[in-house]
Formats: sequence, C-alpha cells, structure tokens
Amino acid sequence: MDTIAERDQWVNHIHPLVKLVLTLSFIAITVSFSKYDLTGLLRMGIYLIVVFILGDISFRDSLRRLRIVLPLVCFMGLFNPFFDREPCLQIGSVMITGGMISMLTLMIKGIYSVLAAYLLIATTSIEKICYALRLIHVPAILVTQILLTYRYVSVLLEEANRIMQAYSLRAPNQKGIHFKVWGSLAGQLLLRSMDRANEVYESMTLRGYRGEFYYAAKEPCKGKDYAYLILWLAIFGVLKFVRLG
Repeated sequence: MDTIAERDQWVNHIHPLVKLVLTLSFIAITVSFSKYDLTGLLRMGIYLIVVFILGDISFRDSLRRLRIVLPLVCFMGLFNPFFDREPCLQIGSVMITGGMISMLTLMIKGIYSVLAAYLLIATTSIEKICYALRLIHVPAILVTQILLTYRYVSVLLEEANRIMQAYSLRAPNQKGIHFKVWGSLAGQLLLRSMDRANEVYESMTLRGYRGEFYYAAKEPCKGKDYAYLILWLAIFGVLKFVRLG
C-alpha cells in the first residue's frame, strides 16, 4: 500500500487534507441516502470510478485485498428481507419487497465506504493522512495510535505466527489449537507485544520523540487542490439533491 501511495500519479499529489475531507464527505453523504433510494445511491459510485481511473489503481487487486472485509460488510444486510416484506414493485413474476431494496442499499453503502477509505490509503501515505488529521485538530494521541497501529500491526502478526508455529511443532498431529490453551497463548502474545512495544517506545525516545510526530512537510493547499475539492463537493451535492431523469 505504501508503494502504491508513493507513485507519481496526479491524484497522489493532491493535498492530503483535501482527499481526507472528500473521503469523509463522500461517506457521510452516502450513508445519508434513504434505505429505498437505490438509484440515487448507485450514482455516488461515480466518485469511486473516477478515483480508480485517476490513481491507475487495479480494481481486481483492490477486491483481492478487501476479500475479507467486503463479505463481512455485506453480511450486515442479509436479514432485511425477513423484517421488511412490504411489496414495492413487481418485475415479471418476481415481487420485490422493501427488505430486498434496503438490503442492497445497506450493502452498497458499506462497500462504498470501504472502497472510499481504501482509495484514500492507496493514494495517500499514512504519514500524510496523519498530517491531515492533525490539520483538522484530531488529538495527537489518537493520530499517534493510528500511525503506530498501521506501522506495527505486522509485528503483532509475526509474533502470533511464531506462537502458532511453536504450538504446531509441539502438537504435530493436532488440527488447530485446542481451546484449553487459548488463554495461555493469548497471554503470551500480550506479554510479547508489551515487550516489543516497550522496545519501540525506547527507540522512539532515543530519536527525539516527545509526544508528537512530524508527519510530513507543511505545505499549503494550491489552486488545483481547491478546484478538486470544490468540484467534487459540487458533484456530491448534485448527486444527493438533484433528481436526474
């Protein structure tokens, strides 16, 4: 993801604050659509399509990276048809109920939100995102947590992998991990994580950390940044409030 975010694409050079504001605005407007306004919601996909094209980001690779998250998002709306059975329209012999439409809108809202966040990360490095968060006065401690979680979640996964490998070597004929040792293994993972976190913090303090990171060079928004922001906000307003057709 860092490699994708550092590519020399036009959208990657847009000011991070502009992209952050647009992402938050897109998600807010997307979730504000009525649960039965399927056509209006589908139009909001224009933003995602354009950013995919401008950033030269592979949609197939994006789905592959999000293959675990997207099914969980879609699962949230599966039960709507059972609770809302009021008929809305009929296509041939098939009766479409309000629950079916609300299920689709809820799934699309979740997919759009996940893709918008993914595009933000794919076109903006984590340091620039944190810089933008500080510009809108998000508390430094929260921004630091976001940055360190993003940077060191791989360390936690490596520790978990070592524990699982050690357990499998001691129980070669056992499938999975027995539930009786879940607590002890989780405790070991916690203790190892605390040790590694302490080592990371000591390294940070030795390099001059005093509670605030300098995420990126301070640069003002340029004319193209304002134009990009205003254009998309105007498009969002049209897609939200103007009925086309």
